[in-house]
Amino acid sequence: MAIEYSIIVPAFNEEQRISPMLDRYLEFFSADGRDDTEFIVVVNGSTDSTEEVVRAYSRESGMLRVLVEPRRVGKGVAVIMGLKAVRGNYAGFVDADGSTAPEAFQDLIDHRHDADCIIASRYLPESIAEPRQPLQRRLASRIMNLMVRAMFGLRLTDTQCGAKLIRREAVEHVLPLLGRTQWAFDVDLLFQLKRSGYSIKEIPTVWRDVAGSKLRIAHASLTMVLSMCRMRLLHSPFKWLIPVFNRTLGRLIPYSRMKG
Repeated sequence: MAIEYSIIVPAFNEEQRISPMLDRYLEFFSADGRDDTEFIVVVNGSTDSTEEVVRAYSRESGMLRVLVEPRRVGKGVAVIMGLKAVRGNYAGFVDADGSTAPEAFQDLIDHRHDADCIIASRYLPESIAEPRQPLQRRLASRIMNLMVRAMFGLRLTDTQCGAKLIRREAVEHVLPLLGRTQWAFDVDLLFQLKRSGYSIKEIPTVWRDVAGSKLRIAHASLTMVLSMCRMRLLHSPFKWLIPVFNRTLGRLIPYSRMKG
């Protein structure tokens, strides 16, 4: 059977969490002889044994491919590397920590005909997110969401949930338009899809927090705000200010390979 779905898994120092995630996903997507799915794990900048762990899985399963970027380039570049390598008619990505179960990702696939891009949301009324995140993180998420709505017109409840599925035609169209900024990658992707006329639909998801996150809320929030400000400048009459931004505030954005 031809590959229908390509699922990208960006991984940075995930030696402890990626094995349970791959066990569940590989078992789920190979059940009953199913062979329409491939996994592309993009290991970037890891200093632990993530690469060795994933390569061991790839030797056991023909469903899994490994891409390695020695530099720490961040989620955005890692996902873009994976998107360039997909073979399926639909390309998606999911976090390496396993917070999105394979059954929840299958929900995206089941809704694939509803829009060009299907994204999971933790904030729709029917969604389940356990355990409840700390107030600081929930507050930061809601403030960011208001900024995304105001700055980019994306009427979505959750741009940052790590599970998304996109038609390959749409992926190929927006890939050349994407920047390379770490925390604003999801917003950039969704904004470029919207600007290009592709439809986006959110569906409720089941999301379970997995211990071991390396996310620093204050640092990530600042980085995302700066990244979004730069994106907004890039798509405004004030685009000429981008070089000034890059020389000043832009220096605070890590892992950037920024265009413009």
